[in-house]
Amino acid sequence: MQFKEERRFQDTIAAFDALNALDPNTVEVDGQPMPKELHDALAMTRWVEALYPDASEAVHLAARCQHLCRWEVPRNSYPEGRAGYLKWRADLKKRHSEKSAEVLRAQGYDASLVDSVSAINLKQDLKLNPDVQQIEDALCLVFLENQFEGYLDQWDGEKIIRILQKTWSKMSERGHEAALTLEMSARARALVERALA
Repeated sequence: MQFKEERRFQDTIAAFDALNALDPNTVEVDGQPMPKELHDALAMTRWVEALYPDASEAVHLAARCQHLCRWEVPRNSYPEGRAGYLKWRADLKKRHSEKSAEVLRAQGYDASLVDSVSAINLKQDLKLNPDVQQIEDALCLVFLENQFEGYLDQWDGEKIIRILQKTWSKMSERGHEAALTLEMSARARALVERALA
């Protein structure tokens, strides 16, 4: 893919990574702390490349900015409960889209490409827009691979089942196949099997 060799693309990826590297929240990678959002953005790219080797430039850019600077708007800044959660998520999508668009325009991308990445960030036409579906598959796989196990002691079994079923419904068949290959604890695997039964 020629766009990967272009200086503009490389500079934009570096700009997204530099912003996500400011995340004060960290995860451990090979015994070293790493900014969480940078870690997750790199994982997004890894899944896009594994599942969709011919993905568009917009998809590759969106993989790196899907949750750009997410820590700046913490969940606890919104009311508890489902309504607060949904408002937080909706506002975050808009914020990610706007912040990403600023970076893309600063790097010289035209309105068409900026609009394509924004549509992905806003998850417009999931199941109809292939680019949006590819990023949704990557998002779901990053959740299942890196975050799911951490919630097992926080959520009750029925809530986990519901979340797994919603996650599964957002994914394509290619995403489903990849999800079933993930390494999981016996407990997590049992919950996935229950959710899919």
